[in-house]
Amino acid sequence: MDDPALILGLAVRVVVAIALGAAIGLERQWRLRTAGIRTNALVAAGAALFVIVGSVGLTGPDADPTRVAAQVVSGIGFLGAGVILRDGFNIRGLTTAATLWCAAAVGSLAGAGSLLMAVVGAAGIVGTNILLRPISSLVNRRTRRWAEDPGDTEDAEQLGDFTLEAETTEKSESRVRALVLHAVDRPDLVLHSVDSTPGPHSHVTVVARVSSADPGVPGVLERAVQRLSLDPKVVGSRWWPTESED
Repeated sequence: MDDPALILGLAVRVVVAIALGAAIGLERQWRLRTAGIRTNALVAAGAALFVIVGSVGLTGPDADPTRVAAQVVSGIGFLGAGVILRDGFNIRGLTTAATLWCAAAVGSLAGAGSLLMAVVGAAGIVGTNILLRPISSLVNRRTRRWAEDPGDTEDAEQLGDFTLEAETTEKSESRVRALVLHAVDRPDLVLHSVDSTPGPHSHVTVVARVSSADPGVPGVLERAVQRLSLDPKVVGSRWWPTESED
């Protein structure tokens, strides 16, 4: 391990793993999922380092690089289980957990020196999460519509989940959190979660995720945003429709 060329080559593998893991996590964080840029980058980097340890760091007649890689595959399952949440009869986080598992595979490829395959794998993972999402949403809507009324042929676009967020300062987080909870405290809305995400300049974003089958829910959320924007402690607020399958 004293060869500078070898150390440089291994360092390049780790850097590539981190970059590809961050690219995979960017899509997850853009959709406000639990495991984002840093988590996926760390998973990929850790997998790469473990593979490097198994292939270069361990020597001797009993050294087995494949054994280390196999433990990475099984060990990442415990981390993935942490992002899977049960919400009533629904299970959330399966796609994010699968993405973490795939990020570990990309990191393992990079650690083994298969940089081209690691790039192809990362591109395939990001493409799957982005390009197959509309198809998945379409199938979910049609399945849910058929389950409620097999004879109904009208579109059911109004069935879905929504996200409401308000930005404030750290000192006013409790106040704005209460305002957001009050805004979504309605019989036609089902509240799933309320989270606070720290931002730059001591700002905090309060994010509420709700679902509803009421076609008038966009108007309800729009009025909620207008009321939130009138409060002097709210820096900004918005809402948008989201999907809950992942």
